Amino acid sequence: MAIGRVRDQRTFRALERSGSRARSGPVTVTALLDAQRNQAGARVAFAVGRRVGPAVVRNRVRRRLRAAARELDLPPGAYLVAAAPETVELSYPELQRHLTVAVRKATS
Repeated sequence: MAIGRVRDQRTFRALERSGSRARSGPVTVTALLDAQRNQAGARVAFAVGRRVGPAVVRNRVRRRLRAAARELDLPPGAYLVAAAPETVELSYPELQRHLTVAVRKATS
């Protein structure tokens, strides 16, 4: 499933202000569901800070999170997925499980 990107500051501020946040292991998801359900789909942003590692490692974590997010059936809305340094050591199935659990908690 294709996912869009969150690019505008208004959406980031809305996520910070009124998004619901949930955590599973080293993955934190902040979700702001689209109440009208009129958007084309889910838009996702990834926050992978310098504490995770050098740029090559951060990009690898971001790519793995993006691939795991594509496999989920995300309801329409905006999502911010944050990764802690421990995500580097997770296998892909573990990362996928943590993301699934965090999304489920944040959207329920």
